[in-house]
This record gives sequence, structure tokens and C-alpha cells, in this order.
Amino acid sequence: MFAVIDLKKMRSCVVGGLLFFLITAIMFLIIRFVRSDDAAVQTAATSTAQSAAVLVIDAGHGGLDGGASAADGTAESVLNLQIAERMRQICALLGMACVMTRMSEELDYPDESASVHAKKVWDQQSRVALIRDTENAVLISIHQNNYPDSRPCGSQVLYAGTEGSAHLGELTHRNLISQLDPENRRIAAPISDSIYLMKNVDCPAILVECGFLSNPDDATKLKSGTYQTALATVIVGSYLQFLGDMT
Repeated sequence: MFAVIDLKKMRSCVVGGLLFFLITAIMFLIIRFVRSDDAAVQTAATSTAQSAAVLVIDAGHGGLDGGASAADGTAESVLNLQIAERMRQICALLGMACVMTRMSEELDYPDESASVHAKKVWDQQSRVALIRDTENAVLISIHQNNYPDSRPCGSQVLYAGTEGSAHLGELTHRNLISQLDPENRRIAAPISDSIYLMKNVDCPAILVECGFLSNPDDATKLKSGTYQTALATVIVGSYLQFLGDMT
């Protein structure tokens, strides 16, 4: 006799298992990344740093600017927002303050921004204003890479010239490599002065290139909700480590 499989119950068990794994992973990252010889002092100091700092999560591109695209047409802006939203949810779960520069693929451009160029300029200036108006901000901008050759792959973190940015960038890159891509030989690096957002903020700021949409294997992973959650968890965990290091 064949057993009757309750697919709805099975799906619920799988989702519950993934949620348990996510929570366990987050807590592991916090315990691992926020460390000190004096645990009690460090816990209090880190709590103070967390309450003061505000993570600004920037989902790159959006609106009329879709960014790069995968071979199947998946827009970078969509993936950026999906990863950013997972980061926001993790912050909410942990009770950490965060701000999103956008919550949707649609942007409410002002009427006076008639051209596509004017709309993009308005968008970037609005994001800079939001970041500058956020007290004790730490900026993490989420992007995907692209290259004419399909062979390049892997994540890379680029950091601004502001105080603390290099440290945040290097530890985030190191954690992404060690946790998700041990074969990756890329290194964290200063970001180009041509990137308007990163050049015009005055807080610790990094840009995370999560992978290459031009690489088929990377593109497949980046579209996976499981991998997006892993990326978000490591990035938020690195932010927590950064706060611990700054106390």
C-alpha cells in the first residue's frame, strides 16, 4: 500500500525548517562576529552601538534604471530589491534600526524631471539627501556585476573613502568569501570616484557586488531565494561585527 503524501503539510515543514535554519544562522553570525575578551562589556557596548547606528539599505537602480540584466532578461534592480528586502526583514527580526532608500521597483519622479537623465539625477540626489539626513547612518548599497565575457564570477565589496568604510568593506568581503564562495580570489577595493552615491555621502559606506549576472552560474544563484537569504544574512552579520569593532 502506498502512503498518501500531504504536500501542503510537507511544504509547511520545509518552510518551518528553513525559518529555523535562518534564525539559527543569524544568531550564529551574531555570536561569532560580535566578540570580545570581556563578553559582558562587549554586549553592553554593542547594544549601545546598535541603538545609535542606523543601517541604510540601498537597493541599487530601480524605476527607469533597471541596471544590468541576466541572459533571461532578469533586471539587476529586481534582484537588488529582493536582497535588500531580506536584509530589512533580518534587521526587523533582530530589532535593529534600518532605512530603505526604495521599497518598490516604481519610483515617484517629480513632474519637473522630464528626461530619463533628469529622473536618474533626481533619484540619486534624493538617496544622498536621505542618507545625509539619517543620523549615525551606515550605508550598504546592493548591486550585481556584469561583464561582456561570461567567465568572471563571484562577489566583491567596494568601499567609499569615508571613515570606517574600508574596515566595513574588507570584513564584509572576507565574510562573504569565507561563508559563501571560498574559491573567490577577488579582494575588497576602493570604489571609483565616478559613483555619485558613494562619493557624496559622509558616513561609512560600501557597495556589495553580489555576483555577475553575465555568468550563468552566478545568475542562477542570485535568482534563488535561498541564496539571497544567505547573502542578506552574511551582510547583516558583517554590519553587526562592524558595530562591535567600532565600540
